[in-house]
Amino acid sequence: MQSLRDLRRRILTPNISETKLDVRGFHVRDEESKTLLETVGASFLTGYGYAAEAATTAAAEERLEKVPTRFRGFAYEGAGMGFAVRDALRPGRPRHVASLLAGRGDAHVYMVYVGVGWAMARVPRFRWGQLYAPDPLLRWLVLDGYGFHQAYFHTDRYVYGQYRHPRFPWPAEGPREYADRVIDQGIGRATWFVGGTDVDRVTEIFAAFPAYRRADLYAGAGLAATYAGGAPEADLHRFRDRAGDYRVDLAQGSAFAAGARIRAGLVAPHNEVATQVFCGMSTAEAAKVTDVTLPRGQDGATPAFERWRQAIAAEFEGRC
Repeated sequence: MQSLRDLRRRILTPNISETKLDVRGFHVRDEESKTLLETVGASFLTGYGYAAEAATTAAAEERLEKVPTRFRGFAYEGAGMGFAVRDALRPGRPRHVASLLAGRGDAHVYMVYVGVGWAMARVPRFRWGQLYAPDPLLRWLVLDGYGFHQAYFHTDRYVYGQYRHPRFPWPAEGPREYADRVIDQGIGRATWFVGGTDVDRVTEIFAAFPAYRRADLYAGAGLAATYAGGAPEADLHRFRDRAGDYRVDLAQGSAFAAGARIRAGLVAPHNEVATQVFCGMSTAEAAKVTDVTLPRGQDGATPAFERWRQAIAAEFEGRC
C-alpha cells in the first residue's frame, strides 16, 4: 500500500526542481522575491504530496493545516490537484475532491478548484469528465488553474508566443468562447511568477498581447500580486499606474484574492498592503465587495462568473 502511495506521489507531478526560477527561466527581480516564489511552488508540491499519500482526505487535511499561514492556500491548491488526479485515474465516480470540499477544503474552495485545473492539464482529455467541479459559478476557476499551469510550464508558447486555444472543449455546456478569457486570467496570474514580481517586466509582457486580452491578464496578475505578494508597496503603486485603463481589472483580481484569503482565515500583512493600493480599502472590505456582488442566479447569455467579475470591477470605478 505504501508503494502505491509513493507511486501516486510521483506520477504526473513536476519535480521540486521545476519550481526553481532559474530552471524555469523566469525573470529574477531580487533574491527575496525569488525565495518567495520558490517557496510558493514548494508549498504547492507539498500539498500535492500530502494528497497523493493520504489514505483519506481528513488525513491530508491534518497535515495541510500545519503549513504556515502565508503558504497554506497554495498547499490546498496542490492538494486539489493531487486529489483530482486520483479521481481522474480511478474507475467510478470521483470522490476525493468532493470529500475535500466537504471538509476543511471548503474554506479553500477557490484554491481547490484552481488545483483541479492543474490536474486537467496533466491527465488525458478523455478523463476530464472525472474532474469534480460541481459549482456552476466557481467551475470557471478550473480553467484559471489550467491557464496558470500552461503559462508556468509552457511559457514560450503561452506567454511569449501568446498561444490561444481555437475552441477549448470544457466545460461541455460552454460558452466555449468564454473559456479563453478565463484561461487568460490564469496566464496573467502566472505572469506574476514569470516576471519575478517585477512590475515593469510584467507590464512589458502584457503590452505584447493584443489589447482585447489585457483586461483578463491584468485581473489575473492583480490576484497573484495580492494573494502571493512579492513586491514592495512602491512597486504596487507603479503597477497600478502602469495598468492605466486596466486598473479596475487589477482591482477586481485583487478583490478575488482578498475573498479567498478572508474565507480561509489566512490574511497576511502583504494582502492588506495590496488591497489598499489596488482597491483603496482593507482586505476585509475588498472581500465584502465580492460577497455583495455575488450573482443570485445563472440565467443569461453571459456566464454568472463573468457577471460577478463585472459587478466587482464596477465597484472600483473611480476608486482606483
